Amino acid sequence: MHVNKVSHVKTINLVAKDLGEDEDWLFDVAMEMEPEDGVIWVYGVGEEGVMAFTDFGIESLVELIKMHKDDPSLLKRDDSES
Repeated sequence: MHVNKVSHVKTINLVAKDLGEDEDWLFDVAMEMEPEDGVIWVYGVGEEGVMAFTDFGIESLVELIKMHKDDPSLLKRDDSES
């Protein structure tokens, strides 16, 4: 039997604040992530979903941030492909 060992997550606005990044830009970067990368959506009553990250997800996100800062055109290429 699989037991989920995630005991907490941090919302994207908190992660953006902690990392000193713009939340909207961070959202665009994080949209590349999948649940197995440590990103989830949290829903509440009458609310739209909020992106949130496990500790592993934050580590994954930091790696993506580095990639996007090294090559800022990555987001532009993604936008043009859609």
